[in-house]
Amino acid sequence: MRKIAILNKLINSGVIAVIRADSKNEALSVSKAIVKGGITGLELTFTIPNAEELIRELKEKYANNKEIVVGAGTVLDATTARIAIMAGAEYIVSPFFDQKIAEYCNLYQIPYFPGCMSITEISNALKAGVDIIKLFPGSAFGPSFVSAIKAPLPQVNIMPTGGVSLENMDQWFANGCVAVGVGGNLLAPAKTGDFDKITNLAKQYIQQFEAIRGDK
Repeated sequence: MRKIAILNKLINSGVIAVIRADSKNEALSVSKAIVKGGITGLELTFTIPNAEELIRELKEKYANNKEIVVGAGTVLDATTARIAIMAGAEYIVSPFFDQKIAEYCNLYQIPYFPGCMSITEISNALKAGVDIIKLFPGSAFGPSFVSAIKAPLPQVNIMPTGGVSLENMDQWFANGCVAVGVGGNLLAPAKTGDFDKITNLAKQYIQQFEAIRGDK
């Protein structure tokens, strides 16, 4: 039941913020700005120094907010997956499919989103119990690729990361995506320390998603 609850919260959030930063403190400031803007799905990549500590801190900070979902990204092996899950990560994302990561996540009933680029990779991931496929990099394909995949595999749930913007987000959902991952476009203002701008961008992404979903 826990796994289903996490998946439902992520799908309801619609927009997952993929957070990369040069330091844990920068990533913490970015995360706070994003949550302030209304995005509730956070993917903390393991390219951030001491990422497991950041996951633990964010889980504690937002313990009373049941909508916030904190996950770990750029997880390259099962050992890192275990470190992330023990720190409190509620889902695991990797840039490629890894059978051992899938098995470990299944053991702990944690959703696993592997990056896939082909029908073969996607079918192998589905056989391993993966619930959502991360189409990565999305910029290499475009929204129409999603409907092409879903023609032979209508049951697949897809979340593109890379190449998603405010201008094309509606196209991704129109072609059948269950959520989108947003990184560079959202995080760019962090380089100049403009965290208020990140909050404003986060608000725009949520407003756009609500419009797509028909909430407004």
